Amino acid sequence: MKPINDRVVVKPAQAEEKTSGGIIIPDTAKEKPQKGEVVAVGPGKEGNAMTVKKGDVVLYGKYAGQEIHYNGEDYLIMREDDILVIL
Repeated sequence: MKPINDRVVVKPAQAEEKTSGGIIIPDTAKEKPQKGEVVAVGPGKEGNAMTVKKGDVVLYGKYAGQEIHYNGEDYLIMREDDILVIL
């Protein structure tokens, strides 16, 4: 996959299976992860270089990006502006 303009492809982290106290979370109660690893970065828009790079672990907004299923994996495609922080 090669994103265009200021788009970024992110592989979301797995949802938590247990709480810190050891309680198992059922699938219906799991929250959508807001953390993931950047797997591809577009070239950026005219005059604006991209801040994130492949391999960065990032936090993004809860409803950010477009979910896609590609080669048996789930990914998010989002604008770089939707990324809140690089960890």
